Amino acid sequence: MTTFSDRILSFYKGLEIKSRLPEGVVTMNPYTDETSFSFCTQFYQKFYNDQNERTIILGINPGRHGGGVTGIPFTDPVKLEQYCNIPNPFNKKTELSADFIYRMIEEFGGPELFYAKFYFSAISPLGFTMGGKNLNYYDIKELQIALKDFIVESLKEQLAFGINQSVCYCLGEGENFKYLRRLNDELKIFKTVVPLAHPRFIMQYRRKKVPEYVKDYLVKLGSPHRDH
Repeated sequence: MTTFSDRILSFYKGLEIKSRLPEGVVTMNPYTDETSFSFCTQFYQKFYNDQNERTIILGINPGRHGGGVTGIPFTDPVKLEQYCNIPNPFNKKTELSADFIYRMIEEFGGPELFYAKFYFSAISPLGFTMGGKNLNYYDIKELQIALKDFIVESLKEQLAFGINQSVCYCLGEGENFKYLRRLNDELKIFKTVVPLAHPRFIMQYRRKKVPEYVKDYLVKLGSPHRDH
């Protein structure tokens, strides 16, 4: 029997965008890098080495300093070492989104408890840059159109890991949520899609309200510690 981690790692190993992307768009694929893949493997074998069902939380796409380096969504090299106890050789740059996510995970009860219930991914599990800057899949209409098959196939493949289809959480209440809701109406994958404010938005524009947003996440995710 394969474990949740086996399925994740085999999925990541095979990730490939076959369609032609708009000029200037560069795909980041940490899974083709031996070092990144080895730390990614350590992480998933540590937290997902079982047959249990998880609820999926979908972000936009990985960024340059977080999942784009480690291959683990919302986990930059600093969080990988500090919170997941996986020392690594990567440049210790932090990512804003990861700062918020790990603060929330700590309040939830820590990585073991959190990852036993949830699995982070993204609408596009591979990230993009343009001119050396992060690019979201929806920033360029042609990119969004070119990625449709990749997005749909990736989502369907991940359901086979053992994903709870009654609810999906979406990070981002704007474009990402609109896109996922449309996609879900079309594919009828999840019974409900619940939007959560995007961590980057919180950290960039609502930093003073971080505790309130953490609480909102905990309530919506059904955390055992949500009353704290």
